[in-house]
Amino acid sequence: MLRIRPLAALLFLALLVAAGPAAADGQPDEAYRFAIIGHGFADTGEAHLQRAIEATADKTVAFVVVTGIKGNQEACTDKLYQKRFQLIADAPRATIMLPAGSDWTECKNTAGRSNAIERLNRLRELFYGEPNSLGMNKVALTRQSMSPRWRSYAENSHWSVGKVLYATVNVPADNNHYLNEAGRNSEYEDRLVANRFWLHRLFAIARRDKLAAVVLFTEGDLRALSQPTGLRALLREALPENDGFAETRREVLALAQKFSGKVLLVDSARLARGAKPAIEWRGNVGHISAGGQALEMEVDAGSKTLFKVEKSGK
Repeated sequence: MLRIRPLAALLFLALLVAAGPAAADGQPDEAYRFAIIGHGFADTGEAHLQRAIEATADKTVAFVVVTGIKGNQEACTDKLYQKRFQLIADAPRATIMLPAGSDWTECKNTAGRSNAIERLNRLRELFYGEPNSLGMNKVALTRQSMSPRWRSYAENSHWSVGKVLYATVNVPADNNHYLNEAGRNSEYEDRLVANRFWLHRLFAIARRDKLAAVVLFTEGDLRALSQPTGLRALLREALPENDGFAETRREVLALAQKFSGKVLLVDSARLARGAKPAIEWRGNVGHISAGGQALEMEVDAGSKTLFKVEKSGK
């Protein structure tokens, strides 16, 4: 792994923060909506994704975040990747694709061996080659790959609408691609370091600009609201060693404690049968799982809660 001297790292981070967040279209002080398309379409087929994208054509939707492009049972081929890329590229609104674990972590080559890293790199080349979103109405993005040290992590991006900073963080649902077998976690460990840097950068921008909120999109549920607090948090058994989300969860909570605004975590974790997506808060940290649904959220700077689930559906 490339090393960087502490002083150089600090100077480099300062330059990145100074660049500030990319701004999306729309009036900063007006209420607006954004949409999340959960990963459930992977179980019901491409037609579900197509319908969900078409349902976001309303001009009051500032942007759409799509979690993943394929299901576990679908092939990890360039042909399928290209087809789903075109589908998202033709979306009527600005659309940001966040890779799901099923897009790459379980992929195998013709010899039956893991092809995860090669497939992730292919997704990066195809979906994240430009400094903007997909869709017909594009939004300028700041990608982590714009930093030379982190040029591999193009899927991590941030943008802003008004006083809210939005960001994607590659944290797949399958335990963050943490592998129990010894000596096989290099991808997870490298991405953990990159995500840590990325989170610190995001919150540095948010504090500097006195933003009202930071919204983080991940596929996997960090389980931040179930993180033990107080004395229990110090107990070894409270933090199992094979929890691939533990480090990122602790990082987010530590940064949230130093931030005066709200922190909303949005993921695509499955919902209990009959449950509807809803925001749960603990202090200034909120969490909502979209599950397999497509949902829209309203952001209103004049509201005490700031975020509200506007509508959801299959």
